[in-house]
Amino acid sequence: MSRRVVVTGLGIISPVGNDVATFWDSMKEGKGGVGPVTSFDSSQFDSRIAGEVKGFNPSFYGMTFKDTKRMDKFGQYAVAASKQAIEGAGLDLEKEERTRIGVVVGSGIGSLYTIEEEHKVLLNKGPGRMSPFLIPMLIVNEAAGQVGIVFGLKGPNSCVATACASGSHSIGEAYRILQYGDADVMITGGTESCVVSTGVGGFCALKALSRRNDQPEKASRPFDRERDGFVIAEGCGIVVLETLEHAQKRNASIIAEMAGYGMSCDAYHITAPDPDGDGAMRSMQKALQDARCNAEDIDYINAHGTSTKLNDKIETISMKRAFGSHAKKVMISSTKSMTGHLLGAAGGVEFVACCLAVKDKVVPPTINYEYPDPDCDLDYVPNTARTHQVDVCMSNSLGFGGHNASLIVKRFKL
Repeated sequence: MSRRVVVTGLGIISPVGNDVATFWDSMKEGKGGVGPVTSFDSSQFDSRIAGEVKGFNPSFYGMTFKDTKRMDKFGQYAVAASKQAIEGAGLDLEKEERTRIGVVVGSGIGSLYTIEEEHKVLLNKGPGRMSPFLIPMLIVNEAAGQVGIVFGLKGPNSCVATACASGSHSIGEAYRILQYGDADVMITGGTESCVVSTGVGGFCALKALSRRNDQPEKASRPFDRERDGFVIAEGCGIVVLETLEHAQKRNASIIAEMAGYGMSCDAYHITAPDPDGDGAMRSMQKALQDARCNAEDIDYINAHGTSTKLNDKIETISMKRAFGSHAKKVMISSTKSMTGHLLGAAGGVEFVACCLAVKDKVVPPTINYEYPDPDCDLDYVPNTARTHQVDVCMSNSLGFGGHNASLIVKRFKL
């Protein structure tokens, strides 16, 4: 367990950019990607807004028309972001032992779109007309499987499905695989594409989504007193993790070091967080312990920050409990204010943002923060990015079912 793990590559497909540079420019500029739903007729829905991926072309990432007919969008996003990350890491797969390169890519739901479309076929044309690709297209593990197949990666390959914590748990489990010595390199993160009628309708039925349909750009407003729900979004965040020894051997450019991973369960409710913030607090404490950090060492927290009444209040409580007096001093932001909530992909995308915050010494803001909430009284880096040295930061993900994950990334030093 003494092996150090570093980040050498990043890949992004998101509502605010389909490459790392565009995504990060949007973060620094406080530019949001939420707008009216365009993928289906949402006129009868309570929430008619989303953070949709724009201008995505799978052929740009080497996928053929035949490939896309056998792969739902969440799988396509994973392949595209993995290609970016592998190329960004300068990883020459022809020179690597591919049995020592693994994949852990999580997803919260998989393909609701494929289920919708094939269910229509079943009802209207009968079971004999259903696609033989129905099951391989919809199951959540196929994103990790497709990445392994496309790039010929034969090491450990797995998928984590823990709702909105899926991406963070995936990165944490990949980190553990490297620490244990079961691989030298891991391609890891989260992917999701559920901006379809079933996904939006289901979350509307839960009363979880924002109804600020006339102001979509202002709808995702974490920690703001006027928040009224999250904004559903889609995309993918992938990172290349590798052992320090392997990275140094190939003279890789190191972006940051992954230093800690903590997880816990609320054991409280299927959708609501523990009102005491106990589970999230323990997840953060475990990550600090794993990273051998004190609370005072953390410069920045990328909060789960969904823009729902319960999450933001209780996450604030949990951060106060985990960090004590330092909670008032640490910079906190929710990049979901710009991207919307990418569900199982959120942790992957937000981990990328943390790596870039360390690398570029910039803390992305929480946009749409206009009305302070007395229940949310910490420094949420409101509306404008902040230039600041970030040596150690934490990313939090809290999922339905009480799943909590916390990741720590820090500036790399020999």
